[in-house]
Amino acid sequence: MDLLNTLVEKGLRREPPSREEALAVLATSDDELLDVVAAAGKVRRQWFGRRVKLNYLVNLKSGLCPEDCSYCSQRLGSKAGILKYTWLKPDEASEAAAAGVAGGAKRVCLVASGRGPTDRDVDRVSKTIEAIKEQNEDVEVCACLGLLSAGQAERLRDAGADAYNHNLNTSEGTYGQITTTHTYADRVDTVRQAQAAGLSACSGLIAGMGESDEDLVDVVFSLRELDPDSVPVNFLIPFEGTPLAKEWNLTPQRCLRILAMTRFVCPDAEVRLAGGREVHLRSMQPLALHLVNSIFLGDYLTSEGQAGKADLDMIADAGFEVEGAGTTTLPEHRAAPGGCGSVCASDAPAKTGTEAGAVAEAPGGTASVPGARTDLVAVRRRGAGTDLAPNA
Repeated sequence: MDLLNTLVEKGLRREPPSREEALAVLATSDDELLDVVAAAGKVRRQWFGRRVKLNYLVNLKSGLCPEDCSYCSQRLGSKAGILKYTWLKPDEASEAAAAGVAGGAKRVCLVASGRGPTDRDVDRVSKTIEAIKEQNEDVEVCACLGLLSAGQAERLRDAGADAYNHNLNTSEGTYGQITTTHTYADRVDTVRQAQAAGLSACSGLIAGMGESDEDLVDVVFSLRELDPDSVPVNFLIPFEGTPLAKEWNLTPQRCLRILAMTRFVCPDAEVRLAGGREVHLRSMQPLALHLVNSIFLGDYLTSEGQAGKADLDMIADAGFEVEGAGTTTLPEHRAAPGGCGSVCASDAPAKTGTEAGAVAEAPGGTASVPGARTDLVAVRRRGAGTDLAPNA
């Protein structure tokens, strides 16, 4: 296909595709899917070889969030039967993190529910970061605590944090249909605060919330312009007891197209296969490794993932290798101090749908695709906040 040849050539030069080209990837047929994966795989291998970075989540505080994000099992008013607990002590969090590191994780992601941290919360997380670094000096630590106030990113950096995560989740035009207690602009501002403080920015999306192809392209182009180092791609886990519980509209093929489009738009960013992969990609997860260069190991915040050993076996069987602690994840031009990201390529980022005046479709329907595996959604009952051993 001329389209795929063009996208490969652009990806190898770190040039963005046009919006029309990105939409065309999402519109490819099932007969063309392996060609799409192979083409995006060439771009992935150019910048990341066959390495897969492992990341491990530690949920520091679970449930009872005051925000109303429709996709979240921890949201205000959620009736999902998830674990609920207050802040883990630094030694408890460090112990949980150590399990992930022992399983092969290079980065530990510390996450807490809530709108954003108080200064006291930042102090608490800072002690947790220090405890983790004391046990595992080389491990990367990423914090994900919600919306940041002035000076908090700098304090986390000084405590030893390497990165900060705050996802855009969906397009600016659709955002108000997903969340009303904060804005899309609030999220962008937090990512920029993290970048200004010298933290590696991590920001991605959630697919499967009833959005259109145009919405998906909008948010991925917005992410390219924001230029985080890491772009996690989540697939909605429709928890019973949340407003999007009936949104079963993803197929394994659709997920692979979304990942391929993300790779073409963000060719040299760490594209991470995140929550929902087991539920929606299922037996096609190994194919996704040709598109992404990073995954989460084991369980997620409130749901269970596949066994950590199964993740490691999958990576090996697919012909990939786990990225070691002594290896730099990002390409040299991104990893170097003052180095540029994707937006330093010769072509400027394409306009987002909001800039172009596109009207987003409101999510919240009850679509369900044939073969949806609702039985694969399992609430996490082990690891952090419990007396049971973690999955790592």
